[in-house]
Amino acid sequence: MSGSSCKKEKLLQSGGELRFSTDTLTFDTVFTSLGSATVGLKIFNPQKEKVKVSSIRLAGGSSSFFHLNVDGKSGEGQDIEVAGNDSIYVFATVKVDPNDENTPFVVEDKLIASLNGRDFSVPVLAYGQNAHYIRDSVLSPMQTWGTDKPYVIMGGALVTEGDKLTIVPGCRIYMHANARLFVAGTLEALGTKTDSIIFQGDRLDRSYFGYEGYPGEWGGIYFTSYSTANVLRHVIIRNCGNGAQGAPPAAIQLAPDSVADAVPQLTMDRCTIENSIAYGILSFGGSLKAENCLIHSCGANALALVQGGNYELNNCTFATYGNNKISHTDNPVVLMLNFYLYTQVLYDTGSLSAVLRNCVIAGSLDNEFFAEKVSETPATIKLENCLLKMADETKIPTWVVRSNVRFTKPDGTLDPQFTDVPKANYRPKPGSPLINAGMDYTGISLMHDLDDKPRHAGTAADIGCYEVE
Repeated sequence: MSGSSCKKEKLLQSGGELRFSTDTLTFDTVFTSLGSATVGLKIFNPQKEKVKVSSIRLAGGSSSFFHLNVDGKSGEGQDIEVAGNDSIYVFATVKVDPNDENTPFVVEDKLIASLNGRDFSVPVLAYGQNAHYIRDSVLSPMQTWGTDKPYVIMGGALVTEGDKLTIVPGCRIYMHANARLFVAGTLEALGTKTDSIIFQGDRLDRSYFGYEGYPGEWGGIYFTSYSTANVLRHVIIRNCGNGAQGAPPAAIQLAPDSVADAVPQLTMDRCTIENSIAYGILSFGGSLKAENCLIHSCGANALALVQGGNYELNNCTFATYGNNKISHTDNPVVLMLNFYLYTQVLYDTGSLSAVLRNCVIAGSLDNEFFAEKVSETPATIKLENCLLKMADETKIPTWVVRSNVRFTKPDGTLDPQFTDVPKANYRPKPGSPLINAGMDYTGISLMHDLDDKPRHAGTAADIGCYEVE
């Protein structure tokens, strides 16, 4: 006699892996009405043995915007057996109100599958509000961004060489954690005092950040070598400076200026950079003209000019005091070099020309200004009617030209007397040494400060970005 029987498939008791049919579970719908959408994926068992997936769940749990259907059953899955070289379906549903301003622009969670004590996960992502969504996009041809809906940038966005992005007053740009705006062409963002243009993180549910702005929520703006004639006016860049898209961590970065013209690569007028986790402005041989700008609360230098470049900085305030989010222990507020050091013996150089007029450099370190050069490459720095935090003014090299420069000391001598540093109010108090201490220069009588007050209102202009008398 002969007989046959079914052989029971062996269960993998340890180790193993799970694979997903996609690297991100994405809802591509831009919601225009209250409703829901569903997308799905497969979870694969690539082993020849059967596996038991102990749980399939959302990291957000009951507070998640998403709902699961696992292997045909509503809700999270537990102890689900998957045959060798087989798979199961998982569907996710999201329901959002696109007009609920408390909902983040980008709704996120994580789908987690656990096998033998090891977690495997994939991001889950949907759009939460009505907005213009820019995701890993080339912004070509020329575009104008208006105020009908906010703009949300996810990943990299590029203004191509020869093209121009115009941003109108009052436009709001929300940047995802992995976002950076690259400008190879021209960016013209012309706001007003009442309708500033604001770049900020896209998390509107501020409880995620303790109801405060948090440094490093997104990357920054990167101007390439062939970018030219960029203008920012009444633009606020906040809570930024992470290394998104592989760029150095800076709110604004300038690559070496390779355009042979007399126009600055970037002109900044009445702009604010605040709460950068690293650099405020980082320039590698770029060209910049900035007037009446405030750059404060940066984890690295508020202004770092390296490898040379051409710079004119008038009536600007650079300040970092450190707080519970920003460490300020070793990076001076302002750094100027005509070289960039790769190793102790390997470096690149570039001719440096920088003029600072009526600027204040303030912070909690003893010395907040540092300049150095290599002798084989030209370097000229002029400081005119500036107030610098320097315990030891002899640390300023003799080749730095100084005219009517004064120094704040650690004992409080010539403290700029800002109104309220913890609340980022850098307007001088009455009696501040910044008041009526500035110099005249071409165009100052036509200038307005960061509050849009006319300059030269007293016997002389004030130092820094604000005019108070």
